[in-house]
Order: sequence, then structure tokens, then C-alpha cells
Amino acid sequence: MMHLLADGEFWVLLAVVVFAAIVWKPVRRTVAGALDERAARIRADLDEARKLRDEAEQLLAQYEQRQREGAAEAEAIVAHAREEAERIAAQSARDLDAALARRQRLAEERIAQAEQKALDEIRAVAVDVAIGAAREVIQSQINEERGAALLDAAIAALPQRLR
Repeated sequence: MMHLLADGEFWVLLAVVVFAAIVWKPVRRTVAGALDERAARIRADLDEARKLRDEAEQLLAQYEQRQREGAAEAEAIVAHAREEAERIAAQSARDLDAALARRQRLAEERIAQAEQKALDEIRAVAVDVAIGAAREVIQSQINEERGAALLDAAIAALPQRLR
């Protein structure tokens, strides 16, 4: 053991051990405090990450709910649009049928009017022809005296016929 006390390396080792023991207490507090502080920061970061994950999950659930609602609303809009299109098509078909019926009725009325006009023209021509033929027959059969007597009788009967 004496031999050890005379050795310089022993004293350097002893000084290093004593120095390390003296320095270790305050450094240990600092290192432990720094580690505790770092652990607290990590714990806070983990809590913040959990909180952010929970918020993200809530936002995702809200988004998915909105997406489902949007899809349901889109389906309702499409169904309504189909119903509206069918209603419009049915109304258009009814309007077209009504327009065709109205045009057919107008055409039939015009045809009837044209037929009536043609009949009236034929009658007028027939009356003109009959009057002309009657005039010729009367002129050939009646003399002037008899014509004047018939004319006077027609003039006398005219006020009674006009009533």
C-alpha cells in the first residue's frame, strides 16, 4: 500500500475521483433537472399530439358525416330533378296533345268554313243561274202589260213582306 501512496498516478486518480464526486452532486441535479424538464416537454408534446390526433379524428368524423349528408342531399336533388323532368315531360306531352287537338279543331273549323263558303258560292251561282233562266223564261212568256201588273202587285205586297 505504501507503494501506492508514492505513485503519482494514484494521486491523479484519487483527485479525479474526488473532483468527480464533488462535481457530480450539482451536475447530477442539473442533469436530472434537464432530463426531468425534457421528459416534461416530451410528455407535453405527447399530450399535445394526442389532443391534435383527437381533434383530427373529430374533424375526420365531421367531414365523413358531411360527406354522407352531402351524398344523401345529392341523391335527393337527383331524385327531385328526375321527378321534375318526368313531370315536365308529362306536362309537355299534355300541352303538345292539347295544341295538336286545338290545331286539328281549327283546321276542321277552317275546312267547315271553306265547305260552307263553297256551298254558299255554289248556291249563289245556282241562284244567279236560276234567276237568269227564270228571267229568260219570264221574258219569253210575259208581255209588257202582264209584267207591269206583276210589278205593281209585288210593290204593293212589299210593305207586308218587310214586316
